[in-house]
Amino acid sequence: MHPDTHLLLHHQRSAELRRRATDFDLPPADPHASLRARLGWLLVEAGLRIMPRGPERPGVAPGTA
Repeated sequence: MHPDTHLLLHHQRSAELRRRATDFDLPPADPHASLRARLGWLLVEAGLRIMPRGPERPGVAPGTA
């Protein structure tokens, strides 16, 4: 496919997707939201690893100096 034809199809498709996106009327995305979400889930995962898992299997607690 010729590059100009490919670029034209890309512009048409992106314009169509933008028109369809206005139907949802979503607020603009926060560029730092994904970083905050990943950091939050990392902290949740770390907390779950530190907590005891039950009476039969104690959790791994960090050692103190």
